[in-house]
Amino acid sequence: MEMIEHNPTDGIYPTSPDYIHALEVRHPSRLLFVSGTMGLDSEGMAAADLHGQLELVWANLRSILAAAGMTVDNIVRLTSYLRDGAFVDANQNARVRALGGRAVPTTAIIVETLRDDWLVEIEIVAAG
Repeated sequence: MEMIEHNPTDGIYPTSPDYIHALEVRHPSRLLFVSGTMGLDSEGMAAADLHGQLELVWANLRSILAAAGMTVDNIVRLTSYLRDGAFVDANQNARVRALGGRAVPTTAIIVETLRDDWLVEIEIVAAG
């Protein structure tokens, strides 16, 4: 599988170190579509704060990926659903750490979550 970043510069806004316009995935043998994953522990309880929920979200995503024989290196698309716009920086920092600085196409959306104690939800697509 080959991954190629596409970041045109003519007539479009510039990218940043953690953001790319597009990622072409050539010859993947399989795709994994992961449901929105929350910062819930094994008992289904949300961590008390955003930092705790982000830690749990990424731990949960790593577990899901491992079950499919994949790692965070296989992530090719990510969407974050945030309860509050104030969470953008913390979410970005957690994503950059989790992906080891690798940029993938990403979108962050501010939403009203299904429960008040759910602060962040992340949905991914992985390819292998």
